[in-house]
Amino acid sequence: MLIEQLQIPLPVLTALGREDFFVSESNALAVALVESWENWAGHKMVLNGKAGSGKTHLAHVWAKMSGARIVAAQGLEYADIPSLADQNICVENVDQIAGNLRAEEAMFHLHNLVLAQGHFLMLTGCAAPKLWPLQLPDLHSRIQGAQSATLSGPDDMLLSALLVKLFSDRQIVPASDVIPYLLRQMPRSYEAARTLVDRLDRASLTRPSGVNRPLAIQILSEMTGADETPEDTVENATDGQD
Repeated sequence: MLIEQLQIPLPVLTALGREDFFVSESNALAVALVESWENWAGHKMVLNGKAGSGKTHLAHVWAKMSGARIVAAQGLEYADIPSLADQNICVENVDQIAGNLRAEEAMFHLHNLVLAQGHFLMLTGCAAPKLWPLQLPDLHSRIQGAQSATLSGPDDMLLSALLVKLFSDRQIVPASDVIPYLLRQMPRSYEAARTLVDRLDRASLTRPSGVNRPLAIQILSEMTGADETPEDTVENATDGQD
């Protein structure tokens, strides 16, 4: 009788240290600006990039270097702004409060108080600051006046490093041919990498062979709707033999 192997899902331990952030051409400028934070013009910087691009990771890197506190923009209207302003601070996802005038006003006051006290301010968002649909003109102009850096789409080196990190965060050691295969076949985005690793993790829990290439072919095919190549079909026939 065939008995499925039962595996206990392990917790995801996200590594957020500087040593865990891989630098490539697509993010080198942003990393350089973060690391030279004491030289920011006007004591402020905007970091932007799509979901999964590493904004939160870099925010934590900067917080560790500068002793800053990290807060979410959403909910600022209920925060103790003078208390928050008494330190270096990173406000994440500022673009998401656009249209919430109370939150925008709180962000405006926080911006002014932080800088008036000689502290440093980092702001993050998904798009370039000029595209944030903020309704408060004074806030919009001040944010646009900050130097900014964009975390652009991943190149091969960065995507490979991201896959290694995502598997490592989940305490998974994939077969040696999995990541090279994924790099050739997967959609080129941070979000696709996270979704793919998550689905591989969940699918591998009852498979004795773990995360191997046949499983990667299956999950990637389900995600993209692509047909298998003849080579993939041969690989599938060997599932469970490696």
